Amino acid sequence: MAQYKERIADKLLEYRLEEMGAVLIEGPKWCGKTTTAEQHAGSVVFLSDPEMKRQYLQLAETNSTLILEGAVPRLIDEWQVIPMLWDAVRHTVDRRREVGQFILTGSAVPPGRDSFTHTGTGRFAWLTMRPMSLWESGDSSGAVSLSGLFSGKQDMAGSNSHDLAAIAYLLCRGGWPASVGKSRRVSLQIAYNYYEAVVKSDVPRVDETLRDSERVRALMRAYARHQGTQTPVTVLLDDINGSKSHVMSINTLHSYISALEQIFVIEDMKAWNPNLRSKTAIRTTDTRYFVDPSIGVAALGIGPDDLLNDLETFGLLFETMCVRDLRVYAESIGGSVFHYRDKSGLECDAVIHLRNGAYGLVEIKIGGDTAIAHGVETLNKLRDKIDVTRMKSPSFMMILTAVGQYAYRRSDGVWIVPIGSLRD
Repeated sequence: MAQYKERIADKLLEYRLEEMGAVLIEGPKWCGKTTTAEQHAGSVVFLSDPEMKRQYLQLAETNSTLILEGAVPRLIDEWQVIPMLWDAVRHTVDRRREVGQFILTGSAVPPGRDSFTHTGTGRFAWLTMRPMSLWESGDSSGAVSLSGLFSGKQDMAGSNSHDLAAIAYLLCRGGWPASVGKSRRVSLQIAYNYYEAVVKSDVPRVDETLRDSERVRALMRAYARHQGTQTPVTVLLDDINGSKSHVMSINTLHSYISALEQIFVIEDMKAWNPNLRSKTAIRTTDTRYFVDPSIGVAALGIGPDDLLNDLETFGLLFETMCVRDLRVYAESIGGSVFHYRDKSGLECDAVIHLRNGAYGLVEIKIGGDTAIAHGVETLNKLRDKIDVTRMKSPSFMMILTAVGQYAYRRSDGVWIVPIGSLRD
């Protein structure tokens, strides 16, 4: 059996178990939710076990407490298979009046969740898991930490061993735990296997709605071509219907997008709305992203060599990888990742905002002096627009790159950090 690689979510799960009676871990299939949860569980029940599923369903209707009995924390894997257990867990937490009683994992949002008797407020804590960041998979040196940037550390520096070809491979491999440490052929194929499972099985059966797998393919190809953009749904629809072979209506498209959201395949980014010196209108459209760049690679039917020959596509999917890692790292320090764009066209790829109001500005570039200089100019323009009498000044400004020999802080205070040098 492969040795368990510690995840950033391990620390967060420990915290949540100390705080609440139950913890719900959500995220895409294959991202490691169950394996991580098992490291902290006193006992486990696998609701999707085909040999036991019918019995569990019968128990849930007659005596659900039997399913919940066991050493705590009791792990209930794929809880959405029997949604009625939500209220049973909530009731048991109320009765026991103890923290750390249950861990629930789920790779889909169950239909009808809004109809549950209780929302879980005061009983449940939520934890989102995503595919592995480069730090978690052992592909980042961790020379620069996000928490260090927020705390004002200025002595972080280090070298970077990844060239463009290495980043192209890591981007196509993705952060799926099953692919880490495997041969190049196997690890690249695993991402395609995930994509095929989404297309052929997961989306068509995510709820009671019948969906066509070829339409799922068409949507995911369109989504891959628009990574990191605020593309309207109408443009996605034109992209899909342009082939004439998978024509959709706007309502059908919304249904398919919702299905991908329900199984955590796509995770769009909200817009950041700071206090500005002027009355510049801020665009509020979400930015489109897959939860992992390898999904976009598989949707487009390409590989590392194709990316090296098409740097425009490389740049879009590299941004997806950076956003994945920034989200993982930000989560560990109580932060969220946003995007900024205003009516003047000024755009910042990522804004990491903490609960205490601290924030950092990040531009994502493949590398090169010209691109970095442009990124620095963008960061400075946005910094100068922010009204620091009404909110804090940025804790840091960073150019996150694909390549570059070193991670370091420039004389003007801007950090230049290859993605293979970053950690939480």
